[in-house]
Amino acid sequence: MKKILITILILMIFSLSACSSQASASANGAPGNPPPGAGSGATSITDGLKTASGAYTLNTGNDTQTGKTYAAASQDQSGVYVTNNASLTLKDATVNTTGNTSSDENSSFYGLNAGVLATSGSTLDMNGGTITTTGLGANGAFSVGQGTTTKLSNVTITASGDGGHGVMVTQGGTMTLADVNMTTSGAHSAPIATDRGGGTITSSGGSLKTSGQDSPCYYSTGTLNIAKNTCQSTGSEVAVIEGSNTVNLTDTIATSSVASKWAVMIYQSFSGDAQGSNGLFNMSGGSLTYTDATSPMFYVTNTNGHITLKRVSVSAASGVLLKAEGNDRWGTKGSNGGTAFFTADTMTLLGNFLADKISSLNLTLQNGSSLTGAINSSNTAKSASLTLDASSTWNVTSDSYLSCLSDPAISGTGITNITGNGHTVTYNASACSALNGLTYTLNGGGTLAPEK
Repeated sequence: MKKILITILILMIFSLSACSSQASASANGAPGNPPPGAGSGATSITDGLKTASGAYTLNTGNDTQTGKTYAAASQDQSGVYVTNNASLTLKDATVNTTGNTSSDENSSFYGLNAGVLATSGSTLDMNGGTITTTGLGANGAFSVGQGTTTKLSNVTITASGDGGHGVMVTQGGTMTLADVNMTTSGAHSAPIATDRGGGTITSSGGSLKTSGQDSPCYYSTGTLNIAKNTCQSTGSEVAVIEGSNTVNLTDTIATSSVASKWAVMIYQSFSGDAQGSNGLFNMSGGSLTYTDATSPMFYVTNTNGHITLKRVSVSAASGVLLKAEGNDRWGTKGSNGGTAFFTADTMTLLGNFLADKISSLNLTLQNGSSLTGAINSSNTAKSASLTLDASSTWNVTSDSYLSCLSDPAISGTGITNITGNGHTVTYNASACSALNGLTYTLNGGGTLAPEK
């Protein structure tokens, strides 16, 4: 009898330990998304919105309303709900909602409980006014489904609940923003976001402020085309891209001050929210600033990250511009590294590039770009290649390790556009036949030499 009781006690301890472990794992949702397991998600737009309602609902024809207030307080109730191919124009509207969602997933995937919700091929045009939501899963404005279009101009959005994004599209919806200002403060509440099924958001002007955990200014499982935004993120990244999706920033001023993370992450979680493994981050003009003194500006894990910067002012307080590595949160350990393709066009860069043993760096400097820093200084990367054009330069600040160098400024056994400062850059002769296994002299002392 004593042995049976001991066996039961051991089984109970293991069971409690497993439950605790699962709870801990589910407590951290992907950036911008609802916490996993936070509700019962549907498998279609129709099922996801079966409990949806609106303080004002338009489900047929066209309508224009001016200067009206729409207030909603019930669970799953939007202030304005447009569906069934209807077309609504709002001028100087005031939308206030306080109700909670019955399902975080249905809110994030289909727009349930959004302040303003458009679906089923409908068109919503809102010019002027405000949208304020305080409930759980209460996104500001939401466009869901192919053929559904939402346009917001000169609108102010404030969303304070967990899962309350500023604007969101999913399932192929589209949205256009002009001078829209947004503030979000809950966790999993990116101001501009897409989720399952993706979609396209085009934004010009406006300011974004976000302070919640896992709430970057821009979260993409689709295509985000952003111009002349101002982004201030204190609790999360500037941008997160999942899968083969895109963030394009033009003349945007973006800052993150979140501790111990990164300013831009490209990853693949394999959660089903995004397909593919080629995330794209393109930025032209403007500035990108990350103030944390310990973490990299860019982070690539469990995917291929394609990063292109052109005439951007970049500041990384940690001195690390990019890190590619495996991360135990995503993918299979040992095969979940990151492959970074980084192109600097007309750029001045200060900082280092790092990678672990299952990750790779592919760096290109072109059109008068310069790098002051080290590449793979700890010699841990699976591979690290650098391509320079004749107008670009590298100022080496520490011994570095390359798989291969491509550089038209090699003359004889000298290299004119790399300043070594007495450091050695080592390359893999078997992976770089163009260098012929020779040792080259760098400006300012130092050498480019084959590994021994």
